[in-house]
Amino acid sequence: MHIRYLPHKDIDKMKWDACIDNASNGLIYAYSFYLDIMSENWDALVMNNYEMVMPLTWNRKFGVSYLRQPAFTQQLGIFGPDAFSNEITEQFIYKALDVFPFMEINLNYANAHLKYSVKKCNLILPLHHPFTVIKESFRSDLVKKAINAHIVFEPSNNIEEAIKTFRDVYSNKVSHVSGKNYEDLLQVCILLKSNQQLLIRKVSSINGSLLSISIFFKDSKRIYYILSATLPNGRRCDANAFLLHELIREFSGQNLILDFEGSDIPSINFFFRKFNPLEQSYTSIAINKLPPWKKWIKRIYDLYK
Repeated sequence: MHIRYLPHKDIDKMKWDACIDNASNGLIYAYSFYLDIMSENWDALVMNNYEMVMPLTWNRKFGVSYLRQPAFTQQLGIFGPDAFSNEITEQFIYKALDVFPFMEINLNYANAHLKYSVKKCNLILPLHHPFTVIKESFRSDLVKKAINAHIVFEPSNNIEEAIKTFRDVYSNKVSHVSGKNYEDLLQVCILLKSNQQLLIRKVSSINGSLLSISIFFKDSKRIYYILSATLPNGRRCDANAFLLHELIREFSGQNLILDFEGSDIPSINFFFRKFNPLEQSYTSIAINKLPPWKKWIKRIYDLYK
């Protein structure tokens, strides 16, 4: 097993994307177009002739280069067609540390859970059964308020409205997401829209007032719940639950998985579990092998970022 480090300019993106296509654990975040937009810098680890790959999404502050998780990119890590044993996962991590001795990254659900990793929650819902079968396991009162309020579920093409609504409603709760991150997300959405891989769904009152709006990405395996915003009037009638309920109805009977993208936040986790999803955990890794003086610089940066 030969693992090579490749700077960005040396990555063969056709081979890279073919690896993600054929990977048993391929995720939309790992394609080169997504990384090109969402990560200002990314290099790669490649095993043999692109049999397995790992993106190295990095940044540099005060002369310190480190691996970090891009915004709107829940999982990365190692991708390929085979089982990801502890030995394979550790070899990739140790190779990454040779180049970037500080990392705060998420691996993906198929990578081994290492002794120095932290388990994080992700919830998924297979959609291959008919909707009448899937909804039997939903919480009984999931959309009772929504039905009584006669709210309306419909598609939308307005990317800017969805992102702006999210920023307006949740800017205080996601202050770590920068304006540049939202600009990058918009570019990804525009590209995916051109490939018919973008889904925007919204719920409105009977008089047309917006109650909830969500952005989803779609590939051949999954529908990814990227962001959602529910306005105060929408919370009162469970508009977000109704939006997901109707999206599940729309794509039921297809060989797809609805990826809820989380969550370890108790209130969000409680909400998602009303749909009786499966847990598919992944791991987060934080390792600091910097020399002492660089560790001091990094601590100063963390205080003021």
